Amino acid sequence: MSGGAAPPTPGAGPAGPSAGPQDDPVALERAGWRALTSGADAATAHYDAVLADRVVMLLPGGTVLTDRAQVVASMGGPAWDWYDLEDLAVLEPAPGTALVHYGGRARRGEHTYSALFASLYVRTDDGWRMASHQQTPR
Repeated sequence: MSGGAAPPTPGAGPAGPSAGPQDDPVALERAGWRALTSGADAATAHYDAVLADRVVMLLPGGTVLTDRAQVVASMGGPAWDWYDLEDLAVLEPAPGTALVHYGGRARRGEHTYSALFASLYVRTDDGWRMASHQQTPR
């Protein structure tokens, strides 16, 4: 933040996905961030609904999570105070897949986190599901 500007605010709306098939991977990604700023219950509910049965998360510090229940539980930490997403884009490398990639910043307490993010979604009979997520701090 520069010039003393107020921090970005998270988007309004429900923290988790709505009932029924999810037809927009970008909307799911944005909903994930809203959930992460809404608290542990909202975050774990969102990721429990959105994660594929088989998942891999590649996180800073060499952390690799491949157990779905562990990934869901890891989302139950302290909420982020605010976030700002930039340059969201989608690459569709093959039918039924969508790679949502973007830059972002988030603040929790005195700590600001800035990274490049990539989430891979796969289309299932129930809509889009996140199969992989990677963060590269910047």
